[in-house]
Amino acid sequence: MTDILDDLAWRGLIAQSTDIDALRAAMAEGPITVYCGFDPTAPSLHVGNLVPLLTLTRLQRAGHRAVGLVGGATGLIGDPSGRSTERSLNSSEVVAEWVARIRVQLEKFLDFSDETAGILVSNLDWTEGMSAIDFLRDVGKHFPVNRMLARESVSARLGGDGLSYTEFSYQILQANDYLELNRRYGCTLQIGGSDQWGNITAGTDLIRRVTGGHVHALTVPLITKADGTKFGKTAGGAVWLNPEMTSPYAFYQFWLNADDRDVVKFLKIYSFRSREEIEGLEKAAADRPAGREAQRALAEEFTTLLHGADECAAVIAASAALFGQGSLEELPARTLGEALAEVPRAEVPALGASFVDLLAESGLVKSKSEARRAVKEGGAYLNNVKVTDEAYVPSADDLLHGRFLVLRRGKRSVGGVEIVAA
Repeated sequence: MTDILDDLAWRGLIAQSTDIDALRAAMAEGPITVYCGFDPTAPSLHVGNLVPLLTLTRLQRAGHRAVGLVGGATGLIGDPSGRSTERSLNSSEVVAEWVARIRVQLEKFLDFSDETAGILVSNLDWTEGMSAIDFLRDVGKHFPVNRMLARESVSARLGGDGLSYTEFSYQILQANDYLELNRRYGCTLQIGGSDQWGNITAGTDLIRRVTGGHVHALTVPLITKADGTKFGKTAGGAVWLNPEMTSPYAFYQFWLNADDRDVVKFLKIYSFRSREEIEGLEKAAADRPAGREAQRALAEEFTTLLHGADECAAVIAASAALFGQGSLEELPARTLGEALAEVPRAEVPALGASFVDLLAESGLVKSKSEARRAVKEGGAYLNNVKVTDEAYVPSADDLLHGRFLVLRRGKRSVGGVEIVAA
């Protein structure tokens, strides 16, 4: 089982560790129990959360017991790590709903069917019944305030608008989670993002103070892109795991559009392919970058893992059909609508405008004169059929699923029109 740490290191997934050699020795003795927490700060996890989640999944697949913790309690408080301002607090009802949603998402990656393999918990289970006096006496007394103030996530806030006692206490709550999981399940490793290092080591220190035991901590790096922009963000916002917040088509396209400079790194971090397979894709990316084999492999694997093989096949078919390499008529209405939501498009109340007008209105071209030129030069298409008449007016017979038109200029520029009743 010790080779899992070598694999994590090769994938660039170890940022910090309390004592990697001691952890390796513990794993050599047999399976350990490892946990990672996910706070319900939104109705869904996003792709940034996947780095620690997939690391936990890798550890479980290597034979270790995984504990997925959803922060039903800490989600009510707010983590100051990585934030410059106080988080707006959500109601207990909202947090409970988000906890339920995130539980479902964790079950897509981790096996909770057998407690020897995995356990899914909420920290509200042991926090809700604890009185303030018990919390202060039994947990708070082990935290020197000077050390808490020295933590980066705290000191950074003190120089600005300040930090409430609520968020200041977050690290104590998370540390208590580690102690509780150590007592209940023998948990000896906590993993998380590198911005969680202070909170995680607060837990290792609490366990040492309370039980005298020594446990481990390991963080994964925060992922950045080669162009310097934040990973997991697009022009439309965060890339979510919930298909209602980020469609399967948009999710697939996010990975397909990975920068050539990033794709091998992303394969190591997000793919479950072997080292040999990834090195093969790395060679393909270097030898045939235009083929985007590495991006396609990553997009297909991950979309299948999250949304299923059928959904992945549908979005691949949609991606091809939009560019004239498949049948638009055979695409499901939902998939076609999701695909068109990712390209320049116009919403109109009814048919009646000419193709040239619609081409310009969609934003696919800058002006009607440019649209006419595209038609004249033979590079304008309606539903993958070349349009040669500048005055052509699309009719109801042209509508796909009674509401969509797919517009294309040349081979690579696609737009759409949707009929939306007033």
